[in-house]
Amino acid sequence: MSEKNRKIILSELKDPVVFIAMGLGSGLSPKAPGTAGTLLTVPLVYFLQQQTLFVYAAVTLFVLATGSWICGYAADKLRVHDHSGIVYDEVAGFLITMFMVPAGWHWMLAGFVLFRFFDAVKPWPISWIDKNVAGGFGIMIDDVVAGLISLACLILAQRFV
Repeated sequence: MSEKNRKIILSELKDPVVFIAMGLGSGLSPKAPGTAGTLLTVPLVYFLQQQTLFVYAAVTLFVLATGSWICGYAADKLRVHDHSGIVYDEVAGFLITMFMVPAGWHWMLAGFVLFRFFDAVKPWPISWIDKNVAGGFGIMIDDVVAGLISLACLILAQRFV
């Protein structure tokens, strides 16, 4: 088992910050924890799309503002940089992906697939960021960039579809 996927012990999960970083436990999924963390975000995105743009932006900015600290804290507690169970960064990335995108299941599905693709495949510059930026900021920033690229794809799709 790689260090990035080491088992979480219960005492680590009892820490509320680690629990939040692990997407309220969704990051414990034995298969595709990043996908599970993104799935956790779908109902939040759906709810936020029913609110004002200000509310959506405020929640997204809150997640971004707290993300580096939360992810860095969890990585330190787990003693693994970017443990696969840390999925708070996926929450941030998917919130960005769906920002100002029309509500509707087809847009949600398209955003989900795009974000998971860019987060998993990590084309340049995401791959460079993933390898070269450390700490909680490093955990967050590659997913933020994946979210921005996914959002750009959705905006292009809106214009041409």
